[in-house]
Amino acid sequence: MNFVVFVNGIVMLFFAALMGVDALIFRQTTEVFGFSAVLVGLVGGLLAISSSSSFAGLHRTHTFLLTSSVWVVAAIAGAVPLYLWSLSPVDALFESMSGITTTGSTVMSGLDTTPRGIIFWRAMLQAIGGVGFIVTGIALLPILKVGGMQLFRTESSDKGDKELRNAAMFASATLQIYLGLMVFCTLVYAIGGMSAFDAVTHAMTTLSTGGYSGYDASFGHFDSPFLQWSATLFMLLGALPFAWYVRGIYRGKFKSEQVKAMLWSLAAVIIVLAMWLAITNDLNFFDALRLVAFNVVSVVTTTGYATTDYTLWGPFAVAVFFVLTAVGGCTGSTAGGAKAMRWLLAGRAILAQVKIIQSPSRLVSIKYEGKRVDEDVMSGVISFFVFYFFTLAILSIVLSLLGLDMVTAISGAFTAVANVGPGLGPIIGPAGNFASLSDPVKLVLVLGMLLGRLEILTVVVLLTPVFWREALS
Repeated sequence: MNFVVFVNGIVMLFFAALMGVDALIFRQTTEVFGFSAVLVGLVGGLLAISSSSSFAGLHRTHTFLLTSSVWVVAAIAGAVPLYLWSLSPVDALFESMSGITTTGSTVMSGLDTTPRGIIFWRAMLQAIGGVGFIVTGIALLPILKVGGMQLFRTESSDKGDKELRNAAMFASATLQIYLGLMVFCTLVYAIGGMSAFDAVTHAMTTLSTGGYSGYDASFGHFDSPFLQWSATLFMLLGALPFAWYVRGIYRGKFKSEQVKAMLWSLAAVIIVLAMWLAITNDLNFFDALRLVAFNVVSVVTTTGYATTDYTLWGPFAVAVFFVLTAVGGCTGSTAGGAKAMRWLLAGRAILAQVKIIQSPSRLVSIKYEGKRVDEDVMSGVISFFVFYFFTLAILSIVLSLLGLDMVTAISGAFTAVANVGPGLGPIIGPAGNFASLSDPVKLVLVLGMLLGRLEILTVVVLLTPVFWREALS
């Protein structure tokens, strides 16, 4: 347990250092971030010092606690400057949790005139959350065998490749690619006409698939086809597995079944919806294609940017976007959602079951990347989907009991658990935000964001008496 406390102390010290940087760069909010840095750094230092005397070893049980607690501590630390600036405690926690989980839902308005230090901090939270989830997905969730993630552990490694065998080197390569793409995105945005500040902050929230913008109109503030197509590309790049990048760079082998499945399905949805939008709204096909591509990719990659209120496109479009909310990006990316790998395996499991029903004596195996998928992996995938939709149902009911209408309650639950950002309806749709919701509703959504980011089961385990008996033994 000492190690868990120590790591959380280090996390707080790291956030304090970032607050100090923000205080030095942006004079308008120097006092806010300076005081926050001292406060968070003091608490983090005390935690680190008090628990650094001895480590008894990190058991698998403690890993569950470490994974969940780090995200909670990060959200609380991130909320401190937002609270000291002007937000209420609940709003500050909501905004910070939304940022660190790269959900992108916001309670803030008047972003066009908000101090740059606050805008930069929101973008920084998402940049940290994006790379943090890559590390969690690569290093921790496979060990915990959450939702079939042990399969990704096999997919993201190769015993025959010395460069990829070293975990530290793999993590370093992943971070380099993440930062490299972010720098490239910044340059492209600057070439497209963004200011240096906008280019940096929007690059951080694009590659992290977070979707925080410095403007109330979100990415629609930039009325530029070049920037919208650029954002579409970089959102997609952020939602691809970073292990896939590393493997491709070291071995020249860019092959992944989940990447292929995601790209083909996205292309099909975009073309069909663009044709429908062009016909029903009397738009030029290429204009419709740009609008659809941007917003579909934004939702599927769980970025949450918006260039227009797509709920006004008609009931067919609303239905499509509602379904896309639960899809998500690829495993091992910054994106949220159920993930392409799991949907692919679930589809193959259904086909296998149909074949077995047709021929009961037939032996049918499920394969992924040319290898047979073990039963424990499929059990993890099935368990994940059961808990995923059960969680969505429970949250929807709770939100309804708290006074939300059906559309807002259901889409709010979906957008929180899938870490998407905007929901549906006039309140939390692409043209609205979450400010008008009550504090209890916001706290429920905060829980939903945490559950979704940590693949649900990681947090659910902490609620069992057996876990605490083992953890404290």
